[in-house]
Amino acid sequence: MGEVVLFDYWRSSASYRVRIALNLAGVAYRPISVDLKAGDQKSQDHLARNPQGLVPVLDIDGLRLTQSLAIIDYLDQSRGLGLLPAEPALRAKATALAHSIAVDIHPVCNLSVAQYATMLSNGADGMPGDWMRHFIRPGLLAFESLLAGFKQTPFCTGSSPGLADLCLIPQLYNARRWQVDLSDLPRILAVEAICSEHPAFAAAHPDASSPT
Repeated sequence: MGEVVLFDYWRSSASYRVRIALNLAGVAYRPISVDLKAGDQKSQDHLARNPQGLVPVLDIDGLRLTQSLAIIDYLDQSRGLGLLPAEPALRAKATALAHSIAVDIHPVCNLSVAQYATMLSNGADGMPGDWMRHFIRPGLLAFESLLAGFKQTPFCTGSSPGLADLCLIPQLYNARRWQVDLSDLPRILAVEAICSEHPAFAAAHPDASSPT
């Protein structure tokens, strides 16, 4: 079926969640770093892969896929990962939980957005950290409340990792990086603890993917 190649960046939340999915699927892949801080995502080579100039990009099964949630959906359906419930109502609730991070928190905390906000503020003291905390903390408070509608057994929505876990764990890495207070989020911290023990999550961690 050919080599699987993941174009990613070690600290990218979107790339991180795809690495977890690939590990859960048992898919061996070759990572190629696209250095976002150096601007490699705007190179002609990368724009040929993804005109949006974003990571990740996954070459798999003769396909070139972009957008992390679309990539994860493909892996879920083609590799039978069971990341979402089959029953429509439960599936909608679990999808909404995952999207509360991937669609609502993550885009406004994207590196390019934070850099632009910092530029517009003329490099105000506390930027971009203040920007990150302003969006991450309330978003995680809402996620904590939404989790009350599920039984952590022990993952966000069931007894095995689901889409919400794949979105949550990279966001928590980013939250800790920006010193977001997580001490009053017991449901989230319980999920983080169990995920940290899962080999698919551990192998996808940025510390295991850093080029240095």
